[in-house]
Amino acid sequence: MKPASLTEILGTNSYPGRGIVIGRSEDGRHAVIAYFIMGRSVNSRNRIFIEEGPGIRTQAFDPAKLSDPELIIYAPVRVSGNKTIVTNGDQTDTVFEEMEKSRTFEQALRTREFEPDAPNYTPRISGLLHLEDGSCHYDMSILKSSQGRPESCCRYTFSYEHPLAGEGHFIHTYRGDGEPLPSFEGEPVWIELKGGIDTFTDSLWKSLNEENKVSLFVRYIECVTGKYETRIVNKNK
Repeated sequence: MKPASLTEILGTNSYPGRGIVIGRSEDGRHAVIAYFIMGRSVNSRNRIFIEEGPGIRTQAFDPAKLSDPELIIYAPVRVSGNKTIVTNGDQTDTVFEEMEKSRTFEQALRTREFEPDAPNYTPRISGLLHLEDGSCHYDMSILKSSQGRPESCCRYTFSYEHPLAGEGHFIHTYRGDGEPLPSFEGEPVWIELKGGIDTFTDSLWKSLNEENKVSLFVRYIECVTGKYETRIVNKNK
């Protein structure tokens, strides 16, 4: 059994929504994090990623076109010591704040559920990368409605210890386009990670649907030193 090709997965899905990738680089030296957003409405597409300290934030590209900031303006990435948090919503802040109180990733997300955007009830997807002793491990989570029924929240957490070089996992919000949008199902997809940061960023960006893609964030972090490189690609310029 081989890990899946991320570019092939994205190339056959016009609307995976928002997606998180975490894993280890092909050379084994770096932890890898990627996060992308897509949009169908004018409000969703009117965004860019900007750096905010060691993290990033979404921002309206044209403030005059921002009709509703809820669910689209947030900090997808925040850093707490040797831990990097990445999510598709304001639960980034929840995880950061709860971890500062010595609570776990899973405990923090117990206080949240899927997004209140009926009829989609978009899943909240989250990841936590932890560097330790020259290696890394990570957790991924999805909070989703039970078959589109808002009265029931399903909570799944997946943990990956000592990931192997050139491998990672991918989780996203939607299985594809539709009305309502069909939520992601199953566990995060085991994928291969090829090349350095620029090669990976370029291939990932080109794989996203041209009409629907909005922004992409990629970070390579040296497992031993914690030093990192970041790439941000925004469709709006």
